[in-house]
Amino acid sequence: MKYEEFRREYLVGGLEREMLADCPIEQFECWLQQAVSSDIADPTAMVLATVDETGCPWQRIVLLKGVSTRGFVFYTNFSSAKARAIAHNPMVSLLFPWNMLERQVIVAGRAERMSTAESARYFLSRPRESQLAAWASKQSRPISARSLLEAQMNSLKEKFARGDVPVPDFWGGYRVLPERMEFWQGGAHRLHDRFRYYREDTGGWRIERLQP
Repeated sequence: MKYEEFRREYLVGGLEREMLADCPIEQFECWLQQAVSSDIADPTAMVLATVDETGCPWQRIVLLKGVSTRGFVFYTNFSSAKARAIAHNPMVSLLFPWNMLERQVIVAGRAERMSTAESARYFLSRPRESQLAAWASKQSRPISARSLLEAQMNSLKEKFARGDVPVPDFWGGYRVLPERMEFWQGGAHRLHDRFRYYREDTGGWRIERLQP
């Protein structure tokens, strides 16, 4: 295959400064709602990039579980590779690839652990099978066969057969506090529209148009 021949024009629409909200979270929520309304598969899926203790960057897809002016929320096992990397370097990046709309949003900021109470509220709202899976998986650790993972799951079903599944103390949420956010809209002839928000010391946001 000649990969260099794969190309297409981006013609869905342009992006101008007057079309943007002054707050990037408000702008994000607008675009997210449009992504949801467009029936994009997994509109809340985001690529989370971290840098581990060896300086190696790594990326994986996680699901956005909350957004507000305080930041972007996701949950994980505190022993996972992503959590260990965040413990070493809390600066992370998020990418929302809404390809069908010819859009992407990039977030850079600091990841901070959420409170135990916040994490517990979300955990208790999850389906029971998802709660049990959080207990069953020693996330990011090697395992020799899937059957062992399924055996761990079945054992936990028996252990917690009666009553609620307790909240694991090794599991919880992170909130990414944005310091920069970029909104990208595809443009014809590769003249894409890019606007980046920068958080200022006053708490407000400065917006710049970037060349594609």
